[in-house]
Amino acid sequence: MAIPHAEPGIPVDLHPHTDGLSEARSHALVKTDAFETIRLVVPKAHEVCRNHQIAGPITIHCLKGQIAFTAGGQTRAVPEGHWLFLPGGVPHTITGMEDALVLLTIVFR
Repeated sequence: MAIPHAEPGIPVDLHPHTDGLSEARSHALVKTDAFETIRLVVPKAHEVCRNHQIAGPITIHCLKGQIAFTAGGQTRAVPEGHWLFLPGGVPHTITGMEDALVLLTIVFR
């Protein structure tokens, strides 16, 4: 079952509606002129956004599981419940250390 796009002021359930993350899919929740937010599924040992670079800043909130976040030549573990931000223009890579569910927000300039 797909997650509907978010509507202003209406809560969205970010939990996968499957038995496990391996069957869940990434989904854009909302995209405006100012930002985009994506529920990102990152399977264990899978790289997402390899050396990806965006003009504006991003935020990453690990909702479930654990990822490795690489930027600026350093890799850091981002466990469940942790959040980080990155300024624009910095190449980055997200890797699943275990099956993970991430809330990714991209701020457009």
